[in-house]
Amino acid sequence: MEQSAVLTGTHFMLGDSAIAEGAIAAGCRFFAGYPITPSTETAERMAERLPQVGGIYLQMEDEMGSMAAILGASWGGRKAMTATSGPGFSLMMENLGLGIITETPAVICNVQRGGPSTGLPTLVGQGDMMQARWGSHGHYEIIALVPWSVQECFDLAVKAFNLSERYRLPVLVMADAEVGHLTERLVIPPLEQIEIWDRKRPQKAPGEFKTFEPEDDLVPPMPPAGQGYRLFCESLTHDERGYPDTTAPAQQSLVWRLTEKIRRQRFAIYDYEQRKMDGAEVVVLSYGISARIAVQAAALAERRGIKVGLFRLKTAWPFPEERVRQISQKILGFVVPEINLGQMVREVERCAVDACRILSVPHAGGDIHDPEVILEAIVRAREGKAPCRADLLMHEAQWHG
Repeated sequence: MEQSAVLTGTHFMLGDSAIAEGAIAAGCRFFAGYPITPSTETAERMAERLPQVGGIYLQMEDEMGSMAAILGASWGGRKAMTATSGPGFSLMMENLGLGIITETPAVICNVQRGGPSTGLPTLVGQGDMMQARWGSHGHYEIIALVPWSVQECFDLAVKAFNLSERYRLPVLVMADAEVGHLTERLVIPPLEQIEIWDRKRPQKAPGEFKTFEPEDDLVPPMPPAGQGYRLFCESLTHDERGYPDTTAPAQQSLVWRLTEKIRRQRFAIYDYEQRKMDGAEVVVLSYGISARIAVQAAALAERRGIKVGLFRLKTAWPFPEERVRQISQKILGFVVPEINLGQMVREVERCAVDACRILSVPHAGGDIHDPEVILEAIVRAREGKAPCRADLLMHEAQWHG
């Protein structure tokens, strides 16, 4: 890798630009995308930087083509990425499924904005979290990372490429408009201090190699096209050679492996930050820009004598269900603020024990929570006055006039 590819040092940088720099540091040398607010700055940065490091930037006709292009580039041997926002993310879902079934490493950054449809092009939202998990058809596992700072935009972009190459699947970076448009201090370490995972190459000779024959970790090696290996890459249910096999046993075997290769490694994939958890009465579980507001709300609660823990998702999918269940056995309740009408809170409800109160703090989008709204939910969780979702929505409407 070119040393110039890594801009080692301290910078004052936009979150979207930090995502691009993290991708380049991880070895990304191909970007295909279509401009869409609030992710356009990532594409602009890649358009400027990729030619400097021997990479290729393509502006595509739409997001469907963008997704197809990065999958093709990956099979050609390049680490590849695209960036988009809500409507474009929706258009990518079919080819996301193609990337899943063909086990193609790639990274998709979704800088979320308010929806549905074109919604709020310049304003924040977190309404794509469940689409990230279930947006394409069929059953599969996905990995989705959620940065809350410019530093994490860089760090998690690197990690997204490593996970993508390690487990052979498209990995999502689910930023939001506020984090993507933050300008903050970013420290980029020297190249030798950045962990880079390169894809696993076959040990078998070309004549013995099967395109989708897994190793013990259930992940097949992946040779690039053009190096003597006979490759058959098929979007239908297929056997280990890659040839179509649309029988029930083949479907069950393939889907089992595609999901199990992630499920078995979930404890290695999980990533979260915990603060002040010892003795906490209430825990605020949050992610992205909402987690920064949660820190303020927790400080307000502590002034009232309430012990508040903070649990911040850095990996949204797979969801850290075992840890959430453990926490739920020791606290009075979870408070879950999101810039949507309640999405990741469903996972908390699914995983927590029955005795634990779960309070959703929904916000439709456009701006961020007021810390006082989260504070009220913390107080209610402690006192056992858990409101229904409608109560919180009505409260929020009154709060914002």
